[in-house]
Amino acid sequence: MVPEYLIQLKDFISQPWPWYVAGPMIALIMLILLLFGREFGISANFRVMCAADGAGDFADFFKFDWASQGWNLMVALGAMFGGYLAANYFTPIDDQLAHVSQETLESLKALGMEFQDGKVPLVPEFYSWEALFSLRGIMVIVVGGFLVGFGARYAGGCTSGHAISGMSALQLGSLIAVIGFFLGGLTMTYFIFPLIF
Repeated sequence: MVPEYLIQLKDFISQPWPWYVAGPMIALIMLILLLFGREFGISANFRVMCAADGAGDFADFFKFDWASQGWNLMVALGAMFGGYLAANYFTPIDDQLAHVSQETLESLKALGMEFQDGKVPLVPEFYSWEALFSLRGIMVIVVGGFLVGFGARYAGGCTSGHAISGMSALQLGSLIAVIGFFLGGLTMTYFIFPLIF
């Protein structure tokens, strides 16, 4: 028998949090990081992991005090663990769907994507091992993944690092990077994505 308070907690966590709860929580975390002289970002963890595994023996880029960034590795692990918990324990089994607007559904249909009963799965069909071995899969998964990784490295950080941490610290470079992220996203959505699909 599951205690009632655990059921209530699951019901609370499984609902989207309103902006007036999530927004101040993000602001509070950023304030704490700024006070301790830390910067938040996920893509920096790849450099930390490589440095921890000895990549500094092969490239100077990885020669730094990676142990001082251990706290950020915990953020990345927490994001993965939290995502796993949310997908497997806080989401109803029969509701593994993306809740999108009717306009979005119509836009996807216009691109040739058909969904059973008009329901969009959380993980689109082109993110699968079968799709990986098609031209479309290579374009979306391999080329897209490379461009995201290259862009994050070239910009000196990812969207979370620049848009959340850098912009809260009023860094001009982060503002420029975020403008570039949005321009790239809009270009992909309205010009490149329709060509692939």
